[in-house]
Amino acid sequence: MTACDRSTPRTWVDNAVRLIDADAQRSADTHLLRYPLPADWPVQLYLKDESTHITGSLKHRLARSLFLYAICNGWITEGTTVVEASSGSTAVSEAYFASLLGLEFVAVMPESTSPRKIALIESHGGRCHFVDRPSEIYAEAARLAEQAGGHYLDQFTYAERATDWRGNNNIAESIYEQMLHELHPVPTWIVVGAGTGGTSATIGRYIRYRRHGTRLAVVDPENSAFYGSYETGDPGYRTGMPSRIEGVGRPRVEPSFVAQVVDRMIAVPDAASIAAMRHASTVLGRRIGGSTGTNLWGTFALIAEMLEQGRSGSVVTLLCDGGDRYAGTYFDDAWVQAQGLDLAPHAVVLEEFVKTGRWPAG
Repeated sequence: MTACDRSTPRTWVDNAVRLIDADAQRSADTHLLRYPLPADWPVQLYLKDESTHITGSLKHRLARSLFLYAICNGWITEGTTVVEASSGSTAVSEAYFASLLGLEFVAVMPESTSPRKIALIESHGGRCHFVDRPSEIYAEAARLAEQAGGHYLDQFTYAERATDWRGNNNIAESIYEQMLHELHPVPTWIVVGAGTGGTSATIGRYIRYRRHGTRLAVVDPENSAFYGSYETGDPGYRTGMPSRIEGVGRPRVEPSFVAQVVDRMIAVPDAASIAAMRHASTVLGRRIGGSTGTNLWGTFALIAEMLEQGRSGSVVTLLCDGGDRYAGTYFDDAWVQAQGLDLAPHAVVLEEFVKTGRWPAG
């Protein structure tokens, strides 16, 4: 008998998976918060608070899944240099897991990335590698990984397949379990943004797998390609411009974005995202991030539509990360003014919505 045996000892792999599983066991599930809408409205709003992960954002789930996927595929092993193309929060979480496993981590990101996020990546032992143009991050990350004999995690390709969308405590399963004892346990809408597209793919697939009546809405900021692609049906749609709302929006349609599981897309102006972020921060008594503002702007519009139609029900969206990371940007009036953004008209819309439940047409 002739055989070719490429098996290698799996001691490191077994221990790496154990470390990641142990880390998950030490972590409680994230809270589902009731957002204070007027008590006489027949619609309830809930925020899945992903800022309570140990690395402070929704991307903690993605980073864990990407590492487990790469380890179990044999792409990451002892001593592997791990590289990612990321503008911030994903890299923060990935740096944490790399440190947990004793691996070198390099984040390839645009020069414009928030200084606070850079500091967070470095606090977990990660190294930041900057490029002039955001469109260069993909090729540069692949080049650095090849040069180091390492592995490029490539969140934009693998986000939709690294997470088990059928369950296994993914974010969709967690939402529905936490909603069980609410007045309307099956949400009418779930609203999320798209960065990689992994979260919308997971939730959209889970809704169909469990045969829920929920509809999935994806919100998209200025300069992002997802809305234009959805509207035109062109999967190759590009804007070539970076999003100002960190964590959501891409200049191209990423491979992990599954448009077929999305029921509606909503384009959100950047000024509206920031106005909603500031408004909700005041309501909640804590700072939230810009992508949560994008989520809420689209969510409020859908709630107003439900009220106009005389419908009752629940809506769920995500509180993606905390706002302290954006003290020098979205919460800084000088920065907002320098970006040419006028928040005032959008603040008026939000005030009118709270008072009347109405939303401007179009």
